[in-house]
Amino acid sequence: MGIASQDAIKQFKASIDEIDEQLKNTFEVGGQGPVSDYNRDIWCNVINGMHSPPNFTSFGRPRIHVHQGYPIETLVRFLKAREWNVAKAHKMLVDCLNWRIHNGIDNVLAKPIIPADLNRAIRDSQLIGLSGYTKEGLPVFAIGVGLSTFDKASVHYYVQSHIQLNEYRDRVVLPSATKKRGQYIGNCLKVLDMTGLKLSALSQIKLVTIISTIDDLNYPEKTDTYYIVNAPYIFSACWKVVKPLLQERTRRKVQVLQGCGRDELLKVMDYASLPHFCRREGSGSSRHSSGGPDDCFSFDHAFHQQLYNYIKQQSLRLESMELIKEGSLHVDVPDPEPEGSVIVQTIESQLHMLGDRNGLSNSLNGMKINGI
Repeated sequence: MGIASQDAIKQFKASIDEIDEQLKNTFEVGGQGPVSDYNRDIWCNVINGMHSPPNFTSFGRPRIHVHQGYPIETLVRFLKAREWNVAKAHKMLVDCLNWRIHNGIDNVLAKPIIPADLNRAIRDSQLIGLSGYTKEGLPVFAIGVGLSTFDKASVHYYVQSHIQLNEYRDRVVLPSATKKRGQYIGNCLKVLDMTGLKLSALSQIKLVTIISTIDDLNYPEKTDTYYIVNAPYIFSACWKVVKPLLQERTRRKVQVLQGCGRDELLKVMDYASLPHFCRREGSGSSRHSSGGPDDCFSFDHAFHQQLYNYIKQQSLRLESMELIKEGSLHVDVPDPEPEGSVIVQTIESQLHMLGDRNGLSNSLNGMKINGI
């Protein structure tokens, strides 16, 4: 890390002293964390610096601890997301904290999606799961982009589910990976399966934009590499026009692999951690896949069962203190960044152009997601 980077970190740390007291109260710990240093305590409740699950004080109120205490790594993530501009990174952090306070994100893991059948339906239509870990100990998240339909629940439920996955990753999965590895693990690897991607994906682009905006602005720099596999022509056509619009830092993270990507992925992970759709050519993801122990998308998979039970346990702890309302969590969505807006418009334009070539322009016009 160069001198300029170190100076930026020092400036960023110093700027924390100037933020509003209410914001400080959202991420300061009441002196009982394992790390007593002020610069570590002050980051105890910073977004994505939360490296442990919530527990409860003697008064029964939820409290978030940072057991690993990695303030510098947290600072660096926000600085990287803003190209090491301290003022912009500071604003990003303050906006994150305000978003968290306003939307009650600290308690999102105590708000179950019920009944269980609804949770299962979301899992069947929002394909994501933890397939294993890389040889360096990073969690491997598999995402079925092409066959995720997002058509079994309202937009709010899908957003809630996504945020819960993010929070569980940051509070439980990453701390466990760090403990197992014996060194800090602060981000993950994602394998995106494009099997089944069609022009009708235009109908989902607004929801995908909402989710990506939440990630970009509130969970920055949590993914080390994106591996794209099973990519059909429609992806290649869109990627060709989108790639030049991405920042170099983002572009370097994306690797488009040949076919299912098995051989390349085996260089960074063992066979047991390969997503099921990468284990042999032509084994793309499926909305109604095998349902076996290797299908990390399934609601019955160990990862999703652990997440579901964890949320149930947290909600039971809160029930005696406040009424847990049924229904989806309505989260304010920040405005997308200019780069993101341009990319979305470019993708929409490219999909419409492909639709025109294939005589599908009429069916693509006016496509929207219900509730947006």
